[in-house]
Amino acid sequence: MESEEVSADGTYLSAAWLSAQISEPSASGIASAVTQLIRAGEVPAGVQLPTVRALAARLAVSPGTVSAAWNMLRKQRVIEGSGRQGIRVLERPALLAPQRFENVSRYWQGGVLDLTLAAPDPLLLPDLAKAVASAAPDPDMNSYRRPGITPALEGAVKASWGWEPESWLAVNGGYEGIILLVSSSILPGQHVAVADPSTPRLLDILELAGAVVVPVATDADGPLPESLKQALAKQPVAFIYEPCANSRSGTNMTPARRDLVADVLRGTRVLIVEDDGLGELALGPYAGLGALLPAQTVQVRSYSKSHGPDLRLAVMGGPSEPLERARLYRQFGAGWTSRILQNALAWMLTSDAVKAQVEHARARYAERRTQMAMLLAERGVQVESHDDGLGLWVRVLNEQQALLVLASHGVASGGSSGGSIRSQPPSIRLAIGRQLDRPEEIADLYAMASRAL
Repeated sequence: MESEEVSADGTYLSAAWLSAQISEPSASGIASAVTQLIRAGEVPAGVQLPTVRALAARLAVSPGTVSAAWNMLRKQRVIEGSGRQGIRVLERPALLAPQRFENVSRYWQGGVLDLTLAAPDPLLLPDLAKAVASAAPDPDMNSYRRPGITPALEGAVKASWGWEPESWLAVNGGYEGIILLVSSSILPGQHVAVADPSTPRLLDILELAGAVVVPVATDADGPLPESLKQALAKQPVAFIYEPCANSRSGTNMTPARRDLVADVLRGTRVLIVEDDGLGELALGPYAGLGALLPAQTVQVRSYSKSHGPDLRLAVMGGPSEPLERARLYRQFGAGWTSRILQNALAWMLTSDAVKAQVEHARARYAERRTQMAMLLAERGVQVESHDDGLGLWVRVLNEQQALLVLASHGVASGGSSGGSIRSQPPSIRLAIGRQLDRPEEIADLYAMASRAL
């Protein structure tokens, strides 16, 4: 069969034919040639590619070169499988997208009660137009200078930060900050310790970067020190966790747990990344690692939920070296965050009226969490936690069946599996950011879904 393009039954591709189509026998050259052949229809969907060793021998390259090419194609979701199972071309090569997050956010169309995302209530957000109009004009407006952060915003965020960082950087949202840090500080194949459960988007970002995720178990007080010790045996280059309002449990790391975790990390060269997605809306005081380990901690604090998602703003504070790497990496794209929006946020952070609005929103979200948790408890439904955050996680018997039950009644929810690294008890989300018109009916539906097998 070596002289044939495809086997007689159409199941596998010959190494002889494929090698003849590859003009540049490097990893990127092999990946590029195979992609072009698939797009042109010359390599059919579902066909099995040659083994690593067979193609390497034909191209006179090392097996590692072909393996690297296959890894590139897996990352682009063009192929699937491994050496033992056989490597096949996907029936429909997927568009490059954050798959875990796409599974969460696919219900944005109308006609569905979307309880998937822990989004803020627009009615509880400050007036962005007023903030833009009230912000002090920036002397560098419309300059092509690329500021890390405007002086006005730097001055405003310092008041509520948990420590005095060495450097600051304003970015277009919390996850852009995470992407910049990961892309500029973590190489493919390096290990990254991640508090488990995590967020779907973070796991998507780490997968895209080619990082090897090492789970760190958590409980109601934060990451478990012993689990973190075990993760450090893998020599991770970074540790990523949520210090406030954990997106799964709604809990805040306690000072006692912070001290124990800091003892584990002290003396290492691990970059600590604090993902603070709730920001100014968090009920609990900051008890993160930055105050104890400022030389290795970067906090990424989003202001989307507290002050408005269309600000597209987060601030990173931490040591100069990782933030400078992130700033330089950003020069390939956006370069800097709008001075107009930075100064608008600075005005909001210093306005007594806006501070009162944020406090009011924080209280209203707490009331909504408590109300839904009580309604669910009355129906015998277990809620994992309702300490903080804009969502509740409801324990279920079967995640997929629970989601189907809700969908059949016009309610979209999200499952916990997308943010879990290791197996976790199944649960589904109930977003409480917006005021629900019929909370009792929603509680009834979630009670029904929680028992579905």
